[in-house]
Amino acid sequence: MLQTQDNSFLIDCGEGTQLQLSKYKIKTGKISHIFISHLHGDHYFGLIGLLSSMSLLNRNTDLHLYGPPKLLDIINLQLDVADVNLSYTLHFHKLEEEGEIANTGKITISSFKVAHRIDCWGFLFREIKQSRSVLSEKAKSFEIPAAYFSELQKGKDYTTKKGTIISNEDVTQPAKKGRSFAYCADTLFLEHLSATVKEVDLLYHETTYLKDQEEKAASRYHSTTVQAATIAKMAKAGRLIIGHFSSKYDNVEPFLEEAKAVFENTVLAEEGTCYFL
Repeated sequence: MLQTQDNSFLIDCGEGTQLQLSKYKIKTGKISHIFISHLHGDHYFGLIGLLSSMSLLNRNTDLHLYGPPKLLDIINLQLDVADVNLSYTLHFHKLEEEGEIANTGKITISSFKVAHRIDCWGFLFREIKQSRSVLSEKAKSFEIPAAYFSELQKGKDYTTKKGTIISNEDVTQPAKKGRSFAYCADTLFLEHLSATVKEVDLLYHETTYLKDQEEKAASRYHSTTVQAATIAKMAKAGRLIIGHFSSKYDNVEPFLEEAKAVFENTVLAEEGTCYFL
């Protein structure tokens, strides 16, 4: 779940998602967008239950759902056989091409292909860069009227009545760099992904196996610790979250140790943990 001040974005929806949302007191009413990476059960079997529960709770705000085209057929079949009419409008967006798929006005969301046994997608969230900040006291000292501040925010200079040009840089400061998060769903090791997620602040990359299982990872279209960390290093990411550990492992600490040996700023995807940007 990626949470902002205005929206909550749910990324994949495995079985038991509703229980986890309840356990960690995440309000489903704030979820505005749901992104389903691919149609393997651990990534979407909880979806129909969540959609139905939202309706039972009389949700009336629109919900945007993004996923492989066949997902809509599955949802329609389930709703039809249960004779359910949702209380809200569900907008379904097919994932068919890479590129921007949503824009909230503050965040853009793009999809990109990864390599798994079936069609699978990753998602990139980028905060839209804000306007320059006006240094109001300094602007006033140059007798720039407040009505012109919106132009200063766009980067324009100011010309006084005497023809003197006040440089924009003298009365404004650059906006902070927009924050970014990338989600690399189930995938083979793909070097080119590092360019797709270049310099993201926070990167989630699946890490199903330890490095000694590289051959098995490749045969099952998954990645190892070292491979995920290599992507983060090549991308110059700010921080890496690793997850999707194979159930064959009772202890996941070795995952962290192996990944940190390649990319130091790595953390484990742990249940109930919040990671701040």
